[in-house]
Amino acid sequence: MSRHALWQDEYWLLLMQLYLKKPEGVKPLYSKAMVRLALELHIPPQFLYEQMFKLRQLDTPRMEKLWERYGQNPKRLAKGVRMLRQMKGFNSADAFYEGVETIESWELDFKPLPEDENIKPVMLIMILDLYFRLTPNTMVAETPEIQELGRLIKMKSADIVKIMDIFQICDPYLNRSEIILTPLMAPCQQIWQRFGNDSPEKLAALAAQMKEYFRGEK
Repeated sequence: MSRHALWQDEYWLLLMQLYLKKPEGVKPLYSKAMVRLALELHIPPQFLYEQMFKLRQLDTPRMEKLWERYGQNPKRLAKGVRMLRQMKGFNSADAFYEGVETIESWELDFKPLPEDENIKPVMLIMILDLYFRLTPNTMVAETPEIQELGRLIKMKSADIVKIMDIFQICDPYLNRSEIILTPLMAPCQQIWQRFGNDSPEKLAALAAQMKEYFRGEK
């Protein structure tokens, strides 16, 4: 991935602080902390993930100097991060990015839906992945896989089943003609358009990575 337009070298401090958080090391792509920082910077998690790998390589004078100054001094690092956030206006992000074109795409996956603030598109992605591994007859609240997913994403099994019912309407192979009146129809259709006609293997790989988001802080 090439350099991101919003990336600044000062952000190495933010990445280093996250890298050093126990357990020390490169954090999973969709860990809660990685996504939170990505949202904060308006930079995709994939870019930050690749930058974190560069951070640990120590193959440039810049990286060596960075580690020499902050790597063994968490107080100095915390102070540097605090000053950076104050200078860059992270506590008033709307004002900081005023006049800057920020195109929300991946960010919307991790923000509550306007139709239901208790649901994020990332949750619909996880449900669609399970949808492709079940048959319509097993899309019931009693199915262990649905219960397991519910515990992971903190959603009732019955609500997952309702969303799967919507996906069945979206599924051209089922050829269901009935209409479900629900505000979640449009968001589910959008998720289907993004993933429903693509390779299930790609969706499964993405969902496997996104599980980290729901496992909380590490």
